[in-house]
Amino acid sequence: MTEIKQDPNCFLGDEAVENKVLNQVLLLVEDKISEVKNQAVKCLGQLIKIIRQPQMEIVVDRLIDFSGGQDEELRDISGLALKTITAELPPDGKVAVTACEKLTPKLLGQIRNPNTPPEALVETLSILSILISRFPVLLAGTAFDPPPLPVLAPLLSHGRPVVRKRAITTLSQYVPISHPELFHEVLKTNVFPHLDDSANVEKQRTTVQLVAAVARHSPAQIAPVLGQVVPGILKAVQKDDDELREGSLQALETILLRCPTETTPYLDAIVQVGNQFIKYDPNYAGDDEDEEMADADEYEDDEELDDEYSDDEDTSYKIRRSATKLLAAIIGTRPELLIPIYKSVSPVLISRFGDREMTVRLEIWATYITLLNQTAVYGVPQSKDDIRKRKRDTETSDAAESPYSLLQSQVPSLSKALLNQLKSAKTPPTTLQAGFGLLHALLTVLSGSLSTQVPSIFATSKTVLSQSPTTTTSTLHLSCLSFLSLFFSTHPPPIFVGSLSTLTPVLLKSLGERHPRIASESFRVFSALLNALKPIKGADWIEPVYEQAASKLGNHDTDAEVRECAEECIADMWIAATETIRSRGGKEWDSICRLSGKSDGAVKVVTKVAKEVSIGDAWVNGVVEWLLNLLKKAGRHGKLEMFLALDILLRSYTTGIPPGLVPALIAQVKSYISTADIALLSQALSILALLLELTPRTTFPEVEMHLLSTIYEISHSSLLTANALDSLLSFYAALVQADDQISTHVVPNLVISVEKASKAEASSVNVAKCIAQVVKSQPNVAAGTIAEYSKHVKKSSKAKPSLVVLSLLIVGELGRFIDMSAQKDIFANAIDLFGSEQEEFLPAIVRLAESDPKKRLLALHALKEVVTHCSQGQLEGVADLLWGPLFQNSETSDETTRNVAAACLGKLATTHPSRYLPQLHVRLREPNAATRATVVSAIRYTFADNSQSYDELLAPLLVDFLSLMLDKDLTVRRLALSSLNSAARTKPHLIRDHLDALLSSLYKEAVVNPDLIRTVQMGPWAYKVDDGLDARKTAYETMYTLLDTCLAKLDLYEFLSHVIPGLSDDSDEIKVISHMILFRLTQIAPAAVSQRLDE
Repeated sequence: MTEIKQDPNCFLGDEAVENKVLNQVLLLVEDKISEVKNQAVKCLGQLIKIIRQPQMEIVVDRLIDFSGGQDEELRDISGLALKTITAELPPDGKVAVTACEKLTPKLLGQIRNPNTPPEALVETLSILSILISRFPVLLAGTAFDPPPLPVLAPLLSHGRPVVRKRAITTLSQYVPISHPELFHEVLKTNVFPHLDDSANVEKQRTTVQLVAAVARHSPAQIAPVLGQVVPGILKAVQKDDDELREGSLQALETILLRCPTETTPYLDAIVQVGNQFIKYDPNYAGDDEDEEMADADEYEDDEELDDEYSDDEDTSYKIRRSATKLLAAIIGTRPELLIPIYKSVSPVLISRFGDREMTVRLEIWATYITLLNQTAVYGVPQSKDDIRKRKRDTETSDAAESPYSLLQSQVPSLSKALLNQLKSAKTPPTTLQAGFGLLHALLTVLSGSLSTQVPSIFATSKTVLSQSPTTTTSTLHLSCLSFLSLFFSTHPPPIFVGSLSTLTPVLLKSLGERHPRIASESFRVFSALLNALKPIKGADWIEPVYEQAASKLGNHDTDAEVRECAEECIADMWIAATETIRSRGGKEWDSICRLSGKSDGAVKVVTKVAKEVSIGDAWVNGVVEWLLNLLKKAGRHGKLEMFLALDILLRSYTTGIPPGLVPALIAQVKSYISTADIALLSQALSILALLLELTPRTTFPEVEMHLLSTIYEISHSSLLTANALDSLLSFYAALVQADDQISTHVVPNLVISVEKASKAEASSVNVAKCIAQVVKSQPNVAAGTIAEYSKHVKKSSKAKPSLVVLSLLIVGELGRFIDMSAQKDIFANAIDLFGSEQEEFLPAIVRLAESDPKKRLLALHALKEVVTHCSQGQLEGVADLLWGPLFQNSETSDETTRNVAAACLGKLATTHPSRYLPQLHVRLREPNAATRATVVSAIRYTFADNSQSYDELLAPLLVDFLSLMLDKDLTVRRLALSSLNSAARTKPHLIRDHLDALLSSLYKEAVVNPDLIRTVQMGPWAYKVDDGLDARKTAYETMYTLLDTCLAKLDLYEFLSHVIPGLSDDSDEIKVISHMILFRLTQIAPAAVSQRLDE
């Protein structure tokens, strides 16, 4: 066996020798010694992978003969051998195919044999289950005579319960690969008759278990007949048989989870059943209808009664537990029923918080946590627009109900009932931990809701934290501390400050625990407390906390998480109890500001303290020096945070930045003035701008001498966009304000630098923006700059084309903030460059877009700049001039040009929506696909308008725009999907009520369309191109967006059915999006995902 594992080919050779060895191994299966038999079975598991087909048939035949014999020991070992063989079969290759074809009929034959002992039947059924679990595709493609279902069905009436139970599992596994008629025959003979009231109880038990198993493995097959099945189960659960009740409740739970749509008509009845049997406790005399939790003394008395009462044969708790899981299934999968659940189910759950069986109690608490989690996800409006809409909808109602308001009304009874279960000294750690978990979930959903329970909370927490943590109770300590941290951060100080003295001693004790997670969580508790109570004066616990934190920071062996939490706690103490900590001398900063080890947390602490507290210039000097040393280290990690810290520290000097600091700081910053890392360049420029602002006399000479020439060179880089460009502009603004004369040198030097640069690297747009910023900061150079660069725009100018372009950009940027309407010659010269007659520039650009196809895109970009930067009032005056030509230019142009036109149309539509939206709407039925594409793109650009008046105009038209998802043109469909994605992100309140109509079109585009896949020949190679990929990707992106904004309106079962295929899509991008969707679903709807894991 060992040799075969190392080298499978060592056994292969002469067939006669192979047969001899195989026969010897089979003989050893019959050996008298158990260890020998076990080794023989393991050896067969290895041999089955490599032996020939006739040899495999010999092995299977012999083992089946053994398993059907009368020798009990041989029967057991042969069953184990068959299990080993089926489990060891390689999933690919001919061996698995042959094994399925040969082994399955023999196993089915053994089941049909009336002489097969029950033990052998159980083993045979187990082997069939292994086969269908490992090779469903192979078995589905093989025709068996007789088929599995008719062979397995009679075992449902077997006299031995263990055989029936095993047969249920195996039969349900074979339903998905069986013909529907065979399954309907099973239903007709073994399910429907046994759900009648008159049916035998034993048969009903088997039937409800079978229904549950089939629903679990093959929901699609049983879903159509649930109308005949569920009513029978609802009747069966009322019969006086505990095992039948438990099985019926479990069957209802499985059906709810696997067939959510089909069970909707029965939800009310199922909820009633769950509420009824969660109270089922016939052996305990108590008022279950309206159970109020007792006070402390009564609770102790009840506990003593519980101790006296004991019944080992009482199994009613199983029914209560199954009923609880049934209610949990409803809560976890039916968010639309949150309000009815809070009315009918929540009070019942709260009344059962004190169930005498611990496992049931914990299940009930876990169910309530599920309810709280669902409330957090689905219980409130998800955007400001929703809140505004909701206010409008409920203005006429004084008593509007929501999950939150209903939960708020039940918090007093909930908290009292729960805390009564936690305060006893006999409460086991697992129960305490679950209780704190429920309290934590409650505060996460409804902050500040435990204001009336402070004494009980503090007493229970003190009891828990007073005990030294052990291996089994350390998790409880963490749960308690985590809850306290959340409690302090969500409740106003007046409600707990009076009782705080009872809790601080045990919290201080927890700070010194050796368990690193307990120590770190304790620091978090004190951080939450400090933030809640600030400012603090005279608290006796501040100094002990400080000493513990300083001690942890001074010890080099301190755990990284503990160190991080201690640093954070020090920062909170400096902010909340400044005078107390200031008197301690600041020794902690030596431990925090260290050059070795990780410095991320320390930088954040320094930033936080410097922003809130003025410690002194000496401290700032020391920290700045430390940060400069950190910046010298190689690598990028954490340097963005260091620059942010420097920014705050430089602003915090009270007597000004020391002159000697500037040269050192500039020398350190110089290495980051490069386009190698744009983010760090942005931060470095911001620091230089700040230094020029705070200490212009000291900084300006250093910058001019060491950095200015380099900054000129990067100013024309096209890599500078967004934040980096803003930082560059801020630098130039600070530079020219620091020295009045430099502006006359900066402008020409910027022009020279861009002229010298290669065309590939030069960005004239950025240089123009820099020059405009210089002029804006020093207006006295405006006239000279306009005169200098407007002359290059003249037709008679002999300037190079690149300089003419740059001059146009400079004049244009200056025109953003300087009124040049009086200088008509500049406009005339600019229009001349378009080759048109001298007139106002906007009509000329429009005419250029209409008449010159080569310059159409450039002209449209110019119009886009006009539309983007003009005020609302200015746009209203020119909208009519632009509207028609924009549409005309989109009808025959390519997609790039069409997108620019659509952006302009969208912006124009928002200037007068009541006029232009109907015009867009009319064009939806244009025969030209390019026009329809322009319309649906344009409507996407209108979503930037967040006014309520615009939403009211758009609402009745939006669905018509989005209906282009059904357009015959692929491009139009893709753009319509993109518009739906944008609407889901920016205006979800307008589409939620129409999602039922929209989702079918969305899901249709998420399916691979074979008609859109074509084969492209590239020399000797051929590869497939999917023209529908972009639309499909947009569909998945839209589905991801809908999860965030319209979750409550999604049927998650159907939604998942369209996500799962994306996991195996040929496109890696769609796979990534599908995994992102699945990850999000596991956070917000774990119950729905867990039911589909097998897919």
